[in-house]
This record gives sequence, C-alpha cells and structure tokens, in this order.
Amino acid sequence: MLAAFTFNTAENLPVGLLELISPSLRVSRPTVGLLVTGYGLTVAIASVPLAHVMRAVPRRHVLTGLLAALVVSSLAAASANSYWLFLAARLLTALAQALFWAVLGPVAVGLFTPRVRGRVVAALSVAGSLALVLGVPAGTWLGRQSTWRVPIAVLAAAGCISWVTIAALLPTSRPDEEPAAYGTSPNARRFATVLVSGALSATGAFAGYTYISTFLGEVSGFSPSAVNALFVVFGFACLAGVSITGALLDRFPRSALVAAVAAQAAGMFGLYAAGGEPMAAVAFLALTGGALGPVFMTTQNAMLECAPHRTDIALAANSGAYNAGIAAGAALGALTLTLADVRSTFLAGSLLTTAACATLLCELLLPARRTTTTWTPCRWRRR
Repeated sequence: MLAAFTFNTAENLPVGLLELISPSLRVSRPTVGLLVTGYGLTVAIASVPLAHVMRAVPRRHVLTGLLAALVVSSLAAASANSYWLFLAARLLTALAQALFWAVLGPVAVGLFTPRVRGRVVAALSVAGSLALVLGVPAGTWLGRQSTWRVPIAVLAAAGCISWVTIAALLPTSRPDEEPAAYGTSPNARRFATVLVSGALSATGAFAGYTYISTFLGEVSGFSPSAVNALFVVFGFACLAGVSITGALLDRFPRSALVAAVAAQAAGMFGLYAAGGEPMAAVAFLALTGGALGPVFMTTQNAMLECAPHRTDIALAANSGAYNAGIAAGAALGALTLTLADVRSTFLAGSLLTTAACATLLCELLLPARRTTTTWTPCRWRRR
C-alpha cells in the first residue's frame, strides 16, 4: 500500500509543483505539464512489453528492483538542474510504474485466500487514491514551504521503506507457481470486453476531467479558490467510492464494474446538463469522482478473474489500455473544446462512458464461454 501510494504521488506531484518547477528549470509551465503526458504515454506503451520480458523473474526480485528504480529516479529528479535531466528521471519512474501495477496485484492477492481478493485489490486502490487526497496536496504544501526538490526527495525515502520491507519479508517463488499467477475463471471474451470498456471509460472520463477547472469556472461560476476546494471534494469522493465498492467487490464483482461505469456516465452527463447550477455541479462532480477510482479498481479485479493466460500480462494490458484512454481523452477534450465549448467535453465523455457500459451489459447477455484452468503443484495447466 505504501508503494502504491508513493508511485501514484510521484506520478501526479508535478501538477501541484508546476509553478515552482517551471522557473527553477527555466522552462514554460506547458512544457512542465508535458511531463505528466509523457509519463502516461510511457506507462501505456511499456506496460505489456515489460511484463512479458520479466515474466520469468521471481516477483520479489522484480518488486525490489522497481522500488530501487523509484528511489534512484526520485533522487535524480530532486537533484536535477536541467529540464532534460528531470525528464529522464521522470521517464525512469514511469517505466518502473508500468511494470509495478502489473506485478503488484498478483503478488498481493496471492498472499490471501481467493474469497477476499476483492478486498485486497480495494486496499491497494485506497492507497493509490490517498495519493490524490493526501500525497499531492501535502507534497505541494511542503514544496511551497521549502523548495520543490524536498517533497520529491521525501518520495525516495518512502520508496526506500517499501523496498526494505519487501526485500526482507516477501517470499521468493517462481512467477508461474504463485497462487494468483493465472485467472480464477479464464475467459478470453470477457477479458477483451473489460479491456475495451475500461479504455472507453477512461477516454470518456478524461475528455471532461482534463478541463474540469475551466468548466467549474466558466460554466458553474466558481471562483479559483472554490475550484481548489472542489478538487479536494473530488478526491474524497474518489476515496469514498473506492472504499464502498471494495467492501462489495468480492460478493458482486460484475455488478460493481457495471455500476461504477454507469455512475461515471450519469455524473458526466449531469455536469453537462445541469453544471450551470452550482449545487448540481458539486453533486455531479462528487458522483463522477466517486466512480472514477472504482472503475479502474473493478477492471483490475476482473483481470485477476478472467485473464486468459498470466494475470500479470492481463493487468499490464489493462493498465496500458487505461493510460492510453487517458491520453486519448485529453486529446478528444482538446478537439471538442476547439470545435464547440468546454461543456461539450462532458457530453462527449458521457457518451463514451455510456458506450463502455453498453459493452459490459451486452457481454453479460451473451451465453457463457470460458477456458477452464487447473492447478498442479508444478504448474498451471489448461484444458
């Protein structure tokens, strides 16, 4: 959980420190903003290839290596005196995170019985969500009190704690012999459905969310200080949504995924239709935030169930598809903003998220089809 919190904070912290990093490295704020875009694209492109290359390496060794990379890259970023050195350090962190989320899930849930795996995935998601609610705001405050280099160096310390703990306590075993190495109910069709619906929902969400500050200011009429407060509301709603959904995930895994995507569609359409009313805007913003975290969490949980082959490859594919959706959503939002207005970005986002929900519902109506998998002490066999 600490490692998940640290990686997610490292990913998003430059957003809060943008105004401090820009003059220090003598580049424009949009140029610093590209660090976040480059980070997401690196994760999207590298997730599956890295998972495939490292598929035979014991997970303990992989995780300790990834956390060592996080520590080194954070220290390098904190001491960078040029934009290009800072960018190189960020890309190293992104490469580590691309594999981290593929490996973390199977390792964590494999330590517990299958009946509580949903709660384990939820715990990791809660830690990731805390990065937005606690990690980024605290890092931004610390950077303003000192310098932007200090909070980034603190991330290296947090990563070091995780590194020592995992190196000392996590058992070493062959990846294909771990309890969660393969899906509990392999199903290639459901795997493809979840992958597509997750990418569509991410594209829809970030088509609007990328421009949420502009929307809340121009359409809802909030002041800049109120917009900052609403970001906190959005973060707490995300944390609450993950916590509530996580409690139900083991009992209703498929329904939880459909409900999360449907709630996101409703929240985004509500912002489009009623966002001009401040109270309605707050309510629908909270609904959108409460769905955004659970969507990714429930798709990750589904991968552990329906992965047609190795779960680490399936999780890497899901993370890559989701990050590709984030990049596509930002591009779609920019295009919509050029052709129409900021309000229309939420209409486009709600339509894409509705398509994701329809994709999931159609798959539920089709006759069941799955590949059965059996476990032997030596390896997994399929028939």
